[in-house]
Amino acid sequence: MKKYYFIVLISALFASCNSSNKEADAYGNFESDEILISAEVSGKIISMDIEEGMALGKGDIIGVIDSVPLVLKLKSLQAQRRAILSRGGNVFTQSDVLKQQKVNLEKELLRVEALLKDGAATQKQKDELVYQIQIIDKQIENVYSQNSPISAEASAMDAQIEMLLDQISRCVIKSPIDAVVLTKYVNVGEVAGAGKPLVKIANLNKMYLKAYISGSQLSEIKIGQSVKVRIDEGKDNYKTFGGTITWISSQAEFTPKIIQTKEERVNFVYAIKVLVPNDGSIKIGMPGEVIFE
Repeated sequence: MKKYYFIVLISALFASCNSSNKEADAYGNFESDEILISAEVSGKIISMDIEEGMALGKGDIIGVIDSVPLVLKLKSLQAQRRAILSRGGNVFTQSDVLKQQKVNLEKELLRVEALLKDGAATQKQKDELVYQIQIIDKQIENVYSQNSPISAEASAMDAQIEMLLDQISRCVIKSPIDAVVLTKYVNVGEVAGAGKPLVKIANLNKMYLKAYISGSQLSEIKIGQSVKVRIDEGKDNYKTFGGTITWISSQAEFTPKIIQTKEERVNFVYAIKVLVPNDGSIKIGMPGEVIFE
């Protein structure tokens, strides 16, 4: 019985060694989805409290661009807007005065009509009042027509103010994702132009192994398939991760010189990407191997 268990144990160990040393089906290097953060407005950088390798959370501030010139321009536009609206206030004041005059004339017209019935007033007096009321109506209409361009000017100024407020908000540069700073291109005191790269970041919690397979292996894989990914751990050992195929190239290409495939005589290969959760041991550019399960 002891001899039987010893044989079983030796067989299990042998099978485990064979599994860990199994020849890989594909080879490649790890990469990540890198994001290049650029300036959206021009100005001097007044804050950039980050360093390469620093971890960032979504919404964390990467840097700040001087917004004083934009704020001063905003104050100027706001003052111009108040001046425009003050002209509109004068228009409404004029209309209120004319409306009150019309009310007074209408009251006088009612009094004259009553006197006309009793023969104490003339038709000419009534006609003159009607004519004056008509003139007042035209004056009120003219005053309101003056307010139309004022409203248009105010609306145009509001649009410019909104644009400036948006530009001011863009002076604060924030991280769009949880990421790690890979490269820092600028420092405090430098002038950034719109579109100038500031930093390069990447989410290193999820890495992609870009590997290459031969045409004969295409039938063995599909998108969404689970695979095993290995990296070197020490001299003779491997560290294994679970991965998922997320992309398969639809076009063949020449075998990259740095890649050794299972079939070395194959001239054309297909690129694939395998998503691998990273525990911190996988680095960008590190070589890896794929085993199809």
